[in-house]
Amino acid sequence: MSVVSSVLVPYASYLRVYEPLAAFPEPERTHWARYAGRARIPTAQDELRRSLADLVATPPVGVPVHESADAFVAEVNGVVCVCPWRTRLRGWLALGELAEMFPAPVLDAVLPPVVRGQAVADHERWAERNPDARPWIRTAVWQVPVRWFVLFADEEREHTGADADGGAPVLRYRTPMVQARRRLARALKTLRESVDEGPLTEGLVDVGRWLEEFHPRALVELDYGGLVHALSAKQLAEDRSALDVAEGIAALQSGDSEGAGEAYGRLAERWRAVRDRQFAN
Repeated sequence: MSVVSSVLVPYASYLRVYEPLAAFPEPERTHWARYAGRARIPTAQDELRRSLADLVATPPVGVPVHESADAFVAEVNGVVCVCPWRTRLRGWLALGELAEMFPAPVLDAVLPPVVRGQAVADHERWAERNPDARPWIRTAVWQVPVRWFVLFADEEREHTGADADGGAPVLRYRTPMVQARRRLARALKTLRESVDEGPLTEGLVDVGRWLEEFHPRALVELDYGGLVHALSAKQLAEDRSALDVAEGIAALQSGDSEGAGEAYGRLAERWRAVRDRQFAN
């Protein structure tokens, strides 16, 4: 386990929703209320270590056997909000994306077909009993999807550098659910009036449907997660991706296609450089 503990956070970013305790039915509400009062609440690094421990087992555990009872906790204007990990559900959903990320021989070596097949069968049975289930966390590898930045304003950006004790830097955005939904609706309207339907529009529709599943007083967070290890301190300090997205959408709204192209160009160049590292030796 000590070997697993020493591994750095993978190069992934996260979009999370924290809901107030009132959003949860009993007995889950009582569970989370007690959980939030614990002296120590597990971190994202703790969640990662547990996942890695499953993968290094023989045979590997592609998806946890039991659902996690842990969550991230935040206080919003004096109200306790929680973001359940739902690691098992997210593992099932991630399995469906693996075929697009890895060649078949690599995928079979990491997660043998029999392991994946069993996980798929387990998910199908579980989904029949839980048709309305959805994750509180979305994950992207080696990037932050442009559509996520639409939900936030530059002034909501929080950046802290590495501390003297070796703690990793943090770059995140947080906004009330009502603001996230409003910005998404405005951006979607602008895109539909200015450009043809495409991946960005489709992506915004998908995120919008997901956000509608949560309490209106929830908190939405974009966390750069392990991507802080793929960017230099200078790059992190200068990263203003949410501002670039906002300026691009504003330019489209005013009919300034050149300004929109410049904003998109800054984004594309910044994130292409990050994604290219995925294939570095």
